[in-house]
Amino acid sequence: MTNIPTIPLLVNGEKVQSTSGKYLDVLNPADQSVVAKVPLCTLDEVDAAIANAKEAYKTWRNTGINRRMRVMLKLQELVRDNTEKLAALITKEHGKTLPDAIGEVGRGLEAIEHACSVASMQMGEYSENAATGVDVYTLIQPLGVVAGITAFNFPVMLPCFMFPYAVAAGNTFILKPSEQDPSASLFLAELALEAGLPPGVLNVVHGGPEVAQRLCEHPDIKAVSFIGSTHVGTEVYRRASDNGKRCQSMMGAKNHCVVMPDSDKEVAINQLIGAAFGAAGQRCMATSVAVMVGETREWVDELVEKTKSLKVNVGTDNSADLGPLVSPSAKQRVEGLIQSGVDEGANLVLDGRNYVVPGYEKGNFVGPTIFTDVKKGMRIYDEEIFGPVLVIVNVDTLDEAIAFINDNPNGNGVAIFTQDGGVARHFQNNIDVGQVGINVPIPVPVAWFSFTGSRGSKLGDLGPNGKQAFSFWTQTKTVTARWSQHNRSVNTTISMK
Repeated sequence: MTNIPTIPLLVNGEKVQSTSGKYLDVLNPADQSVVAKVPLCTLDEVDAAIANAKEAYKTWRNTGINRRMRVMLKLQELVRDNTEKLAALITKEHGKTLPDAIGEVGRGLEAIEHACSVASMQMGEYSENAATGVDVYTLIQPLGVVAGITAFNFPVMLPCFMFPYAVAAGNTFILKPSEQDPSASLFLAELALEAGLPPGVLNVVHGGPEVAQRLCEHPDIKAVSFIGSTHVGTEVYRRASDNGKRCQSMMGAKNHCVVMPDSDKEVAINQLIGAAFGAAGQRCMATSVAVMVGETREWVDELVEKTKSLKVNVGTDNSADLGPLVSPSAKQRVEGLIQSGVDEGANLVLDGRNYVVPGYEKGNFVGPTIFTDVKKGMRIYDEEIFGPVLVIVNVDTLDEAIAFINDNPNGNGVAIFTQDGGVARHFQNNIDVGQVGINVPIPVPVAWFSFTGSRGSKLGDLGPNGKQAFSFWTQTKTVTARWSQHNRSVNTTISMK
């Protein structure tokens, strides 16, 4: 392949090429072809982006809320108009199917649309005569220069969970997308500039751990948002916190779905299959554990047979149900975990290893995989697989299911399928997981509600989206004021001309 593009940085409103001389190949997961080269930018380049953002903050923070809101309104229009182009970039570099990619852009749009509500979200409080002659009021103000570090699995949606809220609230932003699929994130940022963000308000840098570390430690960065693995997220949170920054880290998961005997069998099975294998399982909210209660263990054979009908192919095939994993190393890791399940005594009832798509023999394909007889202590249960692997656990009662799930250290999401409202209420009140789905297998709420993963899946008090997002990217200043009234003889008439 000739004329392979080199992905630029976005600094002070301009696309600039890195001078580092160090590049990584961006690969198409379906065939390993090199589709772009992404730089590992220098720390001086990161510092320059931060310096530009700091300068832009001086004026952007004082820009009227109505203007900032209008930029977000224009951005959602541009993203909507460019949905297919964004989706094509996602599929080319990430591998997910085009319908999945279009769905991702739609979820990102929800977040941008909610950021348009900044005018009401940034209103303070006022109390006249809180004490005699004393007024007290609050100001909701931006933090300054802030940063976001995103994972590969949602290169459009995850940045949308961050920068629209941050810049709408008056901050300036440094985005470091994943080096595995950066083009869609960069194009999204370009659309934000086209929508009216002034130079320096939104900047994009590329790189690995050194760049992330710099964002966590630079004295001019006031807050860091991270979405990715538990290992990296824990380190980001520690470094950012040690350097006095506000930080949120949304991390790994092991999401369970409880299937009750009274649930609609066909609906539960179909929804479970989609939640487990959509996006090839490469999402932090994927359902990776099915907890079959009582007689529902007899439904497993039907679940397996329906799963066999899923089509695995390149993401550009609109009829495909799942595409390849993002990289050869991801495929190797997932297949290694599948083998560990076999070695540790789980029952492999559907094996997706060594899956070959004709014409794409070098692709990172793993077919849908299902284990039964899974127990705690097995790696396939204890670890986040991040691939198209569903493990099945059998229990006798709902309370046993609740105790089993609550014993897992993660708390991103959980679901239950039932037609009994009392069962659902008992479940939602006793399960110790931050996001609960009732007959909804992936309980990610609409964007005007906050993402509320908990326990081992989250570090920091505030999550992305919703009211919590505006709270994370702003600070509250309280003003207590008394004005003397002794000089009443002065003419205080104000001209309205």
